[in-house]
Parts: sequence; C-alpha cells; structure tokens
Amino acid sequence: MIHVVGLVLHPRRDCAPAVEAILSWAADRGATVLGLPEEIGRIDCAAEPVGVDELVERSHLLVSLGGDGTMLRTMRLVEGRKTPVLGVNVGRLGFLAEVDLPDLSAALSAIDDHAYTIEPRTAVRTVLPDGREVSAFNDIALVRVPGDGLAAVGLTVEGKSFVRYAADAVIVSTPTGSTAYSFSAGGPIVSPKVEGLLVGPASAHSAFNRMLVMSPDEELVLEVLPTSGRLAVEVDGIVQAHVEAGHHLRVEPIPGAARVVRLGRTTFYERARRKLQVAGSAQVGAGDAADAMVVDSFEQSRYEVRIGGELAGTLDYRRRDGFVELLHTEIDRTYEGQGLGGRLAGGALRALRARGEKITATCPYVIGYLERHPEHADLLAARPEGTTANG
Repeated sequence: MIHVVGLVLHPRRDCAPAVEAILSWAADRGATVLGLPEEIGRIDCAAEPVGVDELVERSHLLVSLGGDGTMLRTMRLVEGRKTPVLGVNVGRLGFLAEVDLPDLSAALSAIDDHAYTIEPRTAVRTVLPDGREVSAFNDIALVRVPGDGLAAVGLTVEGKSFVRYAADAVIVSTPTGSTAYSFSAGGPIVSPKVEGLLVGPASAHSAFNRMLVMSPDEELVLEVLPTSGRLAVEVDGIVQAHVEAGHHLRVEPIPGAARVVRLGRTTFYERARRKLQVAGSAQVGAGDAADAMVVDSFEQSRYEVRIGGELAGTLDYRRRDGFVELLHTEIDRTYEGQGLGGRLAGGALRALRARGEKITATCPYVIGYLERHPEHADLLAARPEGTTANG
C-alpha cells in the first residue's frame, strides 16, 4: 500500500485542485502527503513540507503535477531509486504524464491496488569540466553560443574516432528524448522500451548529417574541436556549463534510472500521435467517438476533444477575474454528427468543476448545452453588470 505520497509541482500552473484531490484521497486511507516548502507554500494545503532529501527518502510514490518538464525534474530527483513516478497533466498534454485531473483519485487507487505497470526510463550522464556529475532523461546537448561560431564536435566510439560534426548543436538523446530536441533535428521516434542512445547534429553544416544509434554498453566521448566556438552544455534544456576547444565529455547511459507508472490508458504511440500531431499514416476520422478524450490545452486557452490522437474540436476560453469565460465551440467537419460537441462541453465543465472554477458562457453551443443540462447551472458565476448572455 501507499503510505507516503510525495508531490512535485509545476512552478507556475495552478496545481491546487490536483493537490486537494491527492490530500482527500490520502485522508481516506490514512496516508501522508509530502511536498517541497517552496512549492506547497504557494497553496493553502495540509501537505507536510520537507526538504528534497526527505521527500525522496520517505515517499512510496512521487506524483508530478505539471507537464513533461516537471516529470523530467521529478525523474532526476529519484534517479537510481525504485520509487515510482506518476505524471499528472496540469495544463498541456505531454508524453510522460498519462493521468488527467478527473482521473487522479482512481489512478491513485489503482496504484494502491498494484493495478499498474512500470516503464523504466534510461538517463544519460556526464561529468562537467568543473567536476560536477549531471544526468538527463531527455538529452545532453553541446549548443553553439550566438556570436561564438559553430559547434565543431568529434565523436569517439569505443576509443576510435568515428565522425566530426559541424552544426548548431550536437545532441546525445535517450529514447525518452527522441521526441524532444532530437526529433526537431530530424531524428526518429524511438520507443521508450528501447535501450540505447541517439547521437547527431542539429542544423548540420558538415557533409555527414546522419544520426548514430548506439548500444548502451558502447563508450562515447565528445571532443570539442579546435575549430569550435564556445559551447553551452544543455542538460534537459538547462544550461549547466560551457565548454571550449580541447574539452572532452564522456557520456554514458544509465538504463532503468527512473520508473514511470503506466495504467494502460494510452500507449506511447497514441501519446506521440497526439502530441506531435502525426497525420497521414491513419485515415482521418476513422477513430471511434466512444474513445474521444477531452483535454485542457492550457497554453492555447482552449479545451480540445481528440480521437485517436487527432484533433476533432476545440472550445476556446478566456480567464477573467474570478471566472472562466467559454467563448466558442468548433467541431471539425470530418467529425460532425458524432456528438463530440456535447462530449467537449461536458468534459470541459467537469474539469472546471474539479478545479473549483466558476464560468460564464458567451458561446451559443455551451449556452444551449447548459440549458439541456441544468446539473451544471451551479457553475455559472454572477454576471458582471452591463453584460448579457452574448457578451
């Protein structure tokens, strides 16, 4: 059973509804909830504030509330431990987080009942010139500094020189990171079940611009060549150091460095199609409306309904003082006639209720939906003076 739950929160997004859901679940089972003081201090909640070491040491489960960046940070905290990590979407969809807020309590209960699987994740590690050891679950990249010239980097594999890249960056990626910087540089999508490394250039200026796929037991050394400019060492997108001509970095994979909880609700490939908006390989509109998923695309200020990873419709909103204004609903013509407008409106209203939000509706479709579903009437905020149902 789960006796201690640790929380890691996104630094800016509103995590209060998710934290309250976890606290309520824990209270019913006599479990303890821990959090970092600077994170839970932003929320008036009953979680116990502890330091990083105590959080990692005591937690039986770490819950990441945010997106992929928060998941990566959580995985780095528990690197090398068996503590499982559950990712909860707070805002925009990611690859690593599988659970949305309405499903959070059920997910915790499933984990408590051991009804889940573990997906091990590989990390990459190197030692910086100042002697610090750093790890990444996406990638370690040597990136040109604007004004300082190209990244000229030589790859030595198993003690033998293999290739010299001239590029904007040279990326060493895990399978997890194959859908991040490596993907934007033209690399392949790699299943997280694969053990290995991807090494290659971004915006190559050299004749050879292909990526190399390496076994985890092969030795890799990156050499900053004499023709290179000063380079930033980015670890999961964060600059940790700078290197110059003559520096060598030995990069090694750490298989199974973190353990991500999977509940079987989506596959890696479904998440990849949804996040990367993969199209062309499947017939558009072929998905089953019963499998429609409603998600909050926080950064685009809209709720989305998706089928099989394809965007089928949107409900735009705007946050105002004390309430959320629902502005406009649109269903793609390919998906009309399948009841997705109602699925979208209902899913959005349930998510807003879970967050304790009040609403106003200027969208004609949502206004009609509320008239047909009076059980949502309590969500309506008092209308500001001088406004009407149509804004």
